[in-house]
Amino acid sequence: MTHTLVYDAVRTPFGRAGGALSGVRPDDLAAVVMRAIADRAELDPASLDDVIFGDANQAGEDNRNVARFGALLAGFPVSVPGVTVNRLCGSSLEAVIQGSRAIEAGDDQLVLAGGVESMSRAPFVVEKSPKAWPATGNQTMWNTSIGWRMVNPALPKEWTISNGESAELLAEIYDISREDQDTFAVRSHELAARAWADGAYDAEIVQVPGHELARDEGIRDGSTTSKLAGLRALFKDGGSVTAGNSSSINDGASAVLLGAEGALEAEPLARIAGRGVFANEPHLFGVAPVEAANIALRRAGRTWADVDVVELNEAFASQSLACIRQWDIDPERVNIHGGAIAMGHPLGASGGRVLGHAAHELARRGGGVAVVALCIGVGQGVAVVLER
Repeated sequence: MTHTLVYDAVRTPFGRAGGALSGVRPDDLAAVVMRAIADRAELDPASLDDVIFGDANQAGEDNRNVARFGALLAGFPVSVPGVTVNRLCGSSLEAVIQGSRAIEAGDDQLVLAGGVESMSRAPFVVEKSPKAWPATGNQTMWNTSIGWRMVNPALPKEWTISNGESAELLAEIYDISREDQDTFAVRSHELAARAWADGAYDAEIVQVPGHELARDEGIRDGSTTSKLAGLRALFKDGGSVTAGNSSSINDGASAVLLGAEGALEAEPLARIAGRGVFANEPHLFGVAPVEAANIALRRAGRTWADVDVVELNEAFASQSLACIRQWDIDPERVNIHGGAIAMGHPLGASGGRVLGHAAHELARRGGGVAVVALCIGVGQGVAVVLER
């Protein structure tokens, strides 16, 4: 069986809700990273066997297979197929996993995987009445940017709490204080700001023409625990989860070029050594990456003692700390260049971001082992182990 190699990975800087990228359609964002990665690899797009892109929302301009439309907008030949996958926050890592399976099965040689999300442009939607011409009553309008909507009443109520309420619950279960969360959030901003200034992200960033950003728009210079302490809890009276220690609503896209051994002459960044998916109670979604990563390591024939770096998507500080404290890893090896609390979490694009950065980091180091993991709403976690 052939290995799946990561030949390149790119992403846009991530914009804040209503910010620099809010005027760009999600299919156009996808096209930017698709075109960029093909150009960087000097790749004839016609040689791609498939384009697999993640997208969590799919309720607006991304509603009709954004992978296919992104490829067409990127100028790829009409012969290049495309499919959109949805594992919510883990969608673009799921795209990588599906692409790697196709390569290892011998079905494909080159796959362009990744993901996109424009949370700014996610529309409001209205439920339709089951009657053709309802005589009375009003219809509920839902904001599709994030969270539960049109929930089936048959589901247990404790499962359908908001992600923020779940983050509060995890803080209680794992005894994670407000100070712990704010300290973790400040670390994320400090490390992200320093990494951008030091050029740690230069190798993977592609700009959206006409909407250039000097760095991820959500990074806050001078963030301190004393400043964060002044923010109110959002999800519970007297709670600890705030806007300051949570990821934000964002826009962006990421892409990862996957191939079989020898598919390209270029030196790969890393290879995929293990994959893992795990599910638990929906209202405890934030800790599902714990077992997903453990599974991926076992499948890679590795232990935590082998791991050099971890890229864990920071949905919430409480959720991140709950995971880190259950892994046998030095916390200083986790998100060494900051995380989503600072840089943002455009749902469908985040998996490509964390995997891409981990791959570039292994290349910079000249070798090593990385774990990439994300929590997923409705109680799932997904992880990949990279080696170089």
